[in-house]
Amino acid sequence: MRILVLNAGSSTLKFQLIETDLERIAEDRDRRLARGAIERIGGEAIIRARGEDGGKWYRTAELHSLQEAIDHVLRWLVSEEGPLGSISEIDAVGHRVVHGGEAFSSSVRLTPEVIDELEDLIDLAPLHNPHNLRGVEAIERALGADIPQVAVFDTAFHHGMPPEAYLYGIPYSYYRRYGIRKYGFHGTSHRYVALQWRRLNGRENGGTLITLHLGNGASACAIRDGRSIDTSMGFTPLDGLLMGTRSGTTDPAIVDYIQGKQGLSNREVQTLLNKQSGLLGVSGLTHDMRELLEEVEEFDDRRARLAIEMFCYRARHFIGAYLATLGGAEAVVFTGGIGENAAGIRAKICGGLEFAGLEIDPVANEAESEVGRRISVEGSRLEAWVIPTDEELLIARDTCRLVMGAPNPY
Repeated sequence: MRILVLNAGSSTLKFQLIETDLERIAEDRDRRLARGAIERIGGEAIIRARGEDGGKWYRTAELHSLQEAIDHVLRWLVSEEGPLGSISEIDAVGHRVVHGGEAFSSSVRLTPEVIDELEDLIDLAPLHNPHNLRGVEAIERALGADIPQVAVFDTAFHHGMPPEAYLYGIPYSYYRRYGIRKYGFHGTSHRYVALQWRRLNGRENGGTLITLHLGNGASACAIRDGRSIDTSMGFTPLDGLLMGTRSGTTDPAIVDYIQGKQGLSNREVQTLLNKQSGLLGVSGLTHDMRELLEEVEEFDDRRARLAIEMFCYRARHFIGAYLATLGGAEAVVFTGGIGENAAGIRAKICGGLEFAGLEIDPVANEAESEVGRRISVEGSRLEAWVIPTDEELLIARDTCRLVMGAPNPY
């Protein structure tokens, strides 16, 4: 099957075309035929794409809507640079959908009834779900109502958390009336690296892991037997770890205090916590970890160093908490842009965890691998791994299984 994977945002569209089937999934032989992204939708958009051979393609075009962007992708796929001879070669489309609420505990085939339920959940993710749903509508207009479409949710992996982990210490009625609870995000990434860790270790099932998805957005997850037990993000993606521009866990009374001191509206405070805080807010320089590391190395910038220390401290804090939650773990797994590429950050996060049996191998930590590697010394009671995430591949696999009528290995 050839599956188009879409991640639609307010002004961006990421896409991949992946060839897979049940046999390929079992043997880990999926083919990535094309990938790309469109940015600045709404005006002069920037389109980048590459084929299976690694050849890159770049263009700008006036794209004023998501529909126009998706139509542009479909035209490219059947152009001379694209991998398809005909658009009919696309067998199904998988969509990243941020929020599935409590209604969806796994990926689901999209039907009019499912779409109606997703529209009812828009108030839980007003900045994301509407755009995800517009992608579904755009595909139906472009390819027809008969094309199979599947929704893969960021929240679904965390659906099985116990109530003591997902409920807040507020009146229970707010959960019953409004669904206020921890939902967690980055679930597709956490699920993928947990599955890949089992594959790399020759394990059919089981495993107690602490996974760290570290990028501009960051979250930790405690996993037992392939299921999320707890995660750091909460009702929204704002909670938990320090992130690129998000504050992470913050005393909620600070909001009222800042409003009184600065005269800010609720919207302005939300912008402050989501867009102006985190690494950017602490350093006063940038949200990019690479740039902060350069500032420390070249200029020994005090606030850049502080931002890095806070980032690593929060991650180590959650590792400790989840070791207690799980009663110990077999491995800590790093993924995401920072988790996969910043060896110094991994070493700093793991520093001080020798008490738990974790000792980093400096040579292995600096090495590179496309599939994943252990970075702790041999014999460590608590291992550390780096496993590149591949959310798009998991979306394609879920889509394939649902279309073929096979179960998902949650």
